[in-house]
Amino acid sequence: KECGHHGKGHNKFRRRLLYGILFFILIVLITVLLIWAILRPTKPRFILQDTTVYGFNASVPNFLTSSFQVTVSSRNPNDRIGIYYDRLDLYATYRNQQITPRTSLPPTYQGHKDVNVWSPFINGNMIPISPDFSTSLSSEQASGSVFLTIKIDGRVRWKVGAFVSGRYHLYVRCPAIITFGSKFNGVIVAQNAVKFQFVTRCSVSV
Repeated sequence: KECGHHGKGHNKFRRRLLYGILFFILIVLITVLLIWAILRPTKPRFILQDTTVYGFNASVPNFLTSSFQVTVSSRNPNDRIGIYYDRLDLYATYRNQQITPRTSLPPTYQGHKDVNVWSPFINGNMIPISPDFSTSLSSEQASGSVFLTIKIDGRVRWKVGAFVSGRYHLYVRCPAIITFGSKFNGVIVAQNAVKFQFVTRCSVSV
């Protein structure tokens, strides 16, 4: 009988301990959610400042060779929330088809109201493109302008005090119009290099 009573006592203690741990976790989660709701983190704002074109050759059917240097800035609009950029991959697309390999930007932390600026090079050598896109690309280049999209895909975390959130996917899309011939509106900065000033806001989703 005594052994049976001891067993029941241990079971009650374990249940109470388990309930206490679950209650503590619940309180912590509710506190974090309340802080999160009060602070309401705002996604970062990206701007494509300029694109320098070092090469753009679509003369070979179904292939494109290109070389760019792009300047992209990011601003954290939050007063009390920091942003960890754990991974950022930048590349160029034409009609949603990737035309350059991904270039990785260094991981960084962005404090409250801070601004970060990156100026990476992206290059694509004889990148295959679909026949339909190749035809339209050659036609657009002959007409004087080509519409590209500079994209950034990555992972971010939010920092509120000592609390750091899990990772979220970051998608950034920046429109860029490259002009040629009589519609040329860039600035020659080096031999065969033309800089196009954009200062256009990018669409951002998290």
